Amino acid sequence: MDAVALKPTEVDVSRAADLAASTLVVDYEGRESFPDAGTLRALAETADVLVTTPVRADGFDPLGDDSLSDSIPEAVGRVLVAGNGAYLSEAESQRAVAPRFGEAHERYPDAWVGTEGVERIALATGAPQFELLSRSTERDARALRAAGFDGELAVYAPTVLTDDEDAILDAVGAYVSRRATVRRALPDEYETDSAATGRAREVLLAASKDFAIVGDEETVRGRVEGLHGAGVDTVVGYPARGLDELLDA
Repeated sequence: MDAVALKPTEVDVSRAADLAASTLVVDYEGRESFPDAGTLRALAETADVLVTTPVRADGFDPLGDDSLSDSIPEAVGRVLVAGNGAYLSEAESQRAVAPRFGEAHERYPDAWVGTEGVERIALATGAPQFELLSRSTERDARALRAAGFDGELAVYAPTVLTDDEDAILDAVGAYVSRRATVRRALPDEYETDSAATGRAREVLLAASKDFAIVGDEETVRGRVEGLHGAGVDTVVGYPARGLDELLDA
């Protein structure tokens, strides 16, 4: 992996200082779990650090309340995203993305831009593109390069360093089940973890290979190399079973 993603609600972000990764990307999961400036500053002493900042959310809105954004240490970079409905209020969800991306990119020209749900707007910024891994990622990356896009491409991928099927489903089954193409293929009633059986288990295991990077060390390395070969610059792995899997590796 080129970088490691951190979810503050799931791990002690400060432990990431012990990782060998040269780049850390801190996900935004709400104001309550947002790391304080001291924690971010300490991480930035050991690696390049970026934090996800939803441009429609109060505290990060470049056209409104940007008080939380101002608290981010200067040494910490940003990933500008439209924001997830799971943590946006109804009013925040109604805010226009394009002008906020434009203003935020002008303020933070080195920021990455998350493409999920706003692909054309993100591409229009000319900033490094940060997208979720999917079954079409390699094809899409090759197409962008063939069309002349020479900017940076980064991909976010939940990662499980094992080929044990039960462990894979426990780690990423719920995540992949939320992807639209997977949801349509699943039966009416199903489990998403190691308890999944029959058609649901088959669909979820196949989807885990499309929307996550799973397998033994050799398999994971091969998948990352394939993404690099397609034109992806940075593969950001989210350790779906926690930091211990990386710290003990």
